[in-house]
Amino acid sequence: MRKVKNLIVGCGLSGIVLAERLASQRGEEVLIIDRRNHIGGNIYDYKDKATGITVHQYGPHAFHTNNKKVWDYLNQFTRFYPMNLKVSAYIDGQTVPVPFNFNSIEKLFPHFIAEKLEKKLVERFGYDVKVPILTLKKENDEDLKFLADFVYRNVFEGYTIKQWNLEPDNIDAEVMARVPVFIGRDDRYFQDKYQGIPWNGYTAMVKKMLSNNLIKVELETDFKDIKNEIEAERIFYSGAIDEFFEYSEGTLPYRSLRFDILIKNVEKEQPTTTINYPNNYDWTRVCEHKHFLNEKSQQTVLSYEYPEAFVEGKNERYYPINNSETQQLYNQYLNKAKELKNVYFIGRLGDYKYYNMDQTIARALELFEGVK
Repeated sequence: MRKVKNLIVGCGLSGIVLAERLASQRGEEVLIIDRRNHIGGNIYDYKDKATGITVHQYGPHAFHTNNKKVWDYLNQFTRFYPMNLKVSAYIDGQTVPVPFNFNSIEKLFPHFIAEKLEKKLVERFGYDVKVPILTLKKENDEDLKFLADFVYRNVFEGYTIKQWNLEPDNIDAEVMARVPVFIGRDDRYFQDKYQGIPWNGYTAMVKKMLSNNLIKVELETDFKDIKNEIEAERIFYSGAIDEFFEYSEGTLPYRSLRFDILIKNVEKEQPTTTINYPNNYDWTRVCEHKHFLNEKSQQTVLSYEYPEAFVEGKNERYYPINNSETQQLYNQYLNKAKELKNVYFIGRLGDYKYYNMDQTIARALELFEGVK
């Protein structure tokens, strides 16, 4: 029987932060395993040999946060290239900024309509604020209802159905609130104080985080294959919580993604990093990777993103499908988890929550501080 102090299952952001803290702050040995053949989980990136462009293998990951503690923590391991993500949506044959804002309104509507809508939005909600589309849909004013219905139909509805394979009304409100209407002219996708991309990429950053001699990483290693051969004082599990318990209470649903990564012989294809396609084509968005670090090349790398159902053994879990029914099922697993000693569940899959990167890091730091 192999004995270890700390076993971390999953070499994504949650596991990496915990491994780094346990090793650097407590001087404890850590074994971190992952079933994939690389570190970093979904933030893994690589340098494309043909173009020299840094490619985010699992879709665009632009770091953003208002949490100074998280920002200061990451800056121990990387400098950040100051990049503010900009996203467009393909609507009526044009690309317009999203979140939908005054620039979007003026691009799609005649001047007299745009002016009236903007005036009413400011009077009702103020300026430089975000309003969830579901809130806007509840307004009684006919003009604001017209705008809400237009944005809902052209920006949210089609994209949501493709992404989740569910009608928007069946999606958790917290998820819908992630793509609001922005009352103002700020074209940035996020307005957080701290934004950027690790200067040499995410993989270089996490390599540095794992560089402590007390941390051992074993890839292409599945927890279920070794769990009876290893004895750990603590287990930090960032895999799916229902899989850990062998689906004893039922299966938690997830959405997955498929990426088609292409090289094109043009210097630049898109005006923004990402273009969303709510109502056209089968993909939801196209990412042009050279925008992240403003890399120069005569060619460009694009990734087309196709949502699909999660099928175990075929693809990866990406997004928990949160609603009252799935939350009830998760709570059953959470009660089982509370009965275990020195086993901690972390990350999107362990907590069954739709975390951003900064939330993932904050959660891991908080857990580290609370573990005796």
